[in-house]
Amino acid sequence: MTLARRLPFFYGWIVVAVAFVTMAISTNARTGFSLLFPPLLDEFGWERGLTAAAWSVGLASAMLYAPLIGAAMDRLGPRLLMPLGALIMAAGFVLATEVETHWQLYLTLGLLVVGPSTLLSYTGHFVFLPNWFARKRGLALGIVFAGVGVGAIVIFPWVQATIDAEGWRRACWALAVLLVVVIVPLNFFFQRAQPSDVGLEPDGDGRGSAAPKPSLRVVDPDWAAVDWTLGKALRTARFWLFGFGAFSALFAWYAVLVHQSRYLIDLGFDAKTAAYALGLVNLLAVAGQPLFGHLSDRIGREWVWTISCLGFAATYALLLLLAWQPSAFLLYAMVAAQGLIGYALVSVFGAIPAEIFQGRHYGAIFGTASIVGNSGAAAGPWVTGLLFDATGSYALPFAMAIGFSLLSIALIWLAAPRKVRAVAG
Repeated sequence: MTLARRLPFFYGWIVVAVAFVTMAISTNARTGFSLLFPPLLDEFGWERGLTAAAWSVGLASAMLYAPLIGAAMDRLGPRLLMPLGALIMAAGFVLATEVETHWQLYLTLGLLVVGPSTLLSYTGHFVFLPNWFARKRGLALGIVFAGVGVGAIVIFPWVQATIDAEGWRRACWALAVLLVVVIVPLNFFFQRAQPSDVGLEPDGDGRGSAAPKPSLRVVDPDWAAVDWTLGKALRTARFWLFGFGAFSALFAWYAVLVHQSRYLIDLGFDAKTAAYALGLVNLLAVAGQPLFGHLSDRIGREWVWTISCLGFAATYALLLLLAWQPSAFLLYAMVAAQGLIGYALVSVFGAIPAEIFQGRHYGAIFGTASIVGNSGAAAGPWVTGLLFDATGSYALPFAMAIGFSLLSIALIWLAAPRKVRAVAG
């Protein structure tokens, strides 16, 4: 009998704990590109748009990986795929220490770090984590993704201190070691794709637990009864509404993620303050993601999506105000809007498509929808950098990001997961 099968009905929370640690390390290792961005510009003298494109190249490759990840996760599970992703990312960081040209940067930090990080970060976890919970889906997802904030408050200052003391290359080596030593063994020994692998039902129902409680309420039985395949999902409006809603939200999210540190430095804040702000954003998400995830289990996914996108709109408005009046108050108001409210988006990001297209082929469906969503994540940093290079200002791209945030809200309300399955609250 495997270790997983010996453990009792709370194994779902063990899965959550492993995912929490994996997110804490892998996502912040990837996001560390924002801290590597200034020293890369200083050392090589490259244009911002061309340099930020390394991130965009990586996310563009993730668009190709996403449907393959979904299908592979349905077949192989996270126990094998998560360690594989960690090893590829580690190789990318090591090879990045030898870059001399743009294409080498795109290959290493882009294709080998940002691209495969899809396996370990949001997309990879969105594919299988919803299997483990129904009644507490929003709460569980919120807890897992709060790991990003816990990791950020430790990893970002550590990475920045390593860069300041020993250079950005040593920071890449340190991140590679962390990925291999922690993520590989944890996922291989403990992670599982679904509760039936250990004889359980969602929410820990089954062996040694109380009788199952009511789960999500089916509102549209005809829709819920469909055995959704990728082909069937692609022919629905809901698939594309979610996809382009995700595109718009991720455009706003990743544009500020990559350019925030450089923008704050340009306004006169020092590099340590910019790194601390980025870390604090993720720390606040530790509170916001479980809170809003739990709230979504009560009031519905669309409302939390709306609140989160308004958080990103406020983030950009405050960044624009900082250019007019730099102050600590506006800086930390921006941090709160982004981390506490905006980053809560992830607590419902996986729940919405899972409740619309729940079934045996959900991994392939979500993976393909991620192509559309990750297009926004790839376009955001690149377009923002290009518009800055063209205008010498972040005003236009930041205003554009506010528009994408509001568009995303409208699209998710039209996708209407509440009209397929409603939360118990």
